[in-house]
Amino acid sequence: MPVEVCGSTMCAVPPSREPAAAAGRRAGADAEHRARQARERLEPVARAGFVVSGVLHVLIGVLAVRIALGGGSGSSADSSGALGEVARTPFGAFALWAAVVALAALGLWQLLDGALEARAKDAQEAAKGLGKGVTYLVLAGTALTFARGGSSSSESATDDVTAALMGSPGGVLLVGAVGLAVLGVGGYLVYKGCSRKVRDDLRGGRSAGPRGRAGRAALWAGRAGYLAEGVALAVVGALFVVAAVRSDPSEAGGLDAAMRTLVGAPFGVALLVAVGVGFALYGVWCFVRARWGEL
Repeated sequence: MPVEVCGSTMCAVPPSREPAAAAGRRAGADAEHRARQARERLEPVARAGFVVSGVLHVLIGVLAVRIALGGGSGSSADSSGALGEVARTPFGAFALWAAVVALAALGLWQLLDGALEARAKDAQEAAKGLGKGVTYLVLAGTALTFARGGSSSSESATDDVTAALMGSPGGVLLVGAVGLAVLGVGGYLVYKGCSRKVRDDLRGGRSAGPRGRAGRAALWAGRAGYLAEGVALAVVGALFVVAAVRSDPSEAGGLDAAMRTLVGAPFGVALLVAVGVGFALYGVWCFVRARWGEL
């Protein structure tokens, strides 16, 4: 340890912590720089993830309309059903592998963005980015299962997760909380569809996107899409709440269960057709986001 003379005695001088702190700051700045570079490199492929999402939403919309009209007994109106439809096309294997790459890139981009927002101390944006990242990576994993020749059921996975949650201490309350959270997300999407916040999806806000009639049509497609997604998610949330109230995990369900619940409601056929068309229109909005959107 360094020493200095203190009068007639020798005094120990504590080592400075400044070099270590400066090194830590430099390491953090370097990590942030590398993350920004990686995010920038991923962006072109990540934008293709919106194209994949658009195709899947259009297919989910078609499957929902098919269920409403009585012809969808063998298909599920969710991401698994849509990926199954892609797998059955002549170029299904190639399309599925392309979907895996694009969705994984979009998921990684969102995770990097969430991490950068966390470093910037923006907790809300960080949580949003991390949540989106996990969602897209899970979807990429489902696409990978189909690309490798397998199959997957979103409804079975939902039932298994719900049963596992209910089997844990406080599980019924947790399932109810999940249901309320999903209901809240659905309500927000309905609000977004009814407001002008759809423009927030685009770079530059109101000044971005296609112009003229095409721009207005795209905006209405986005609003209708968010309304449809909000209604469907609200039903999913309600199913989870019912499952919690009845302590029965089989009462919970995912998107396909929500669609089939809608068709059994008063005016259910017309309602589900409207929701299916809305999902297809949200797919169109995803195509717009691939070109002009904020990731």
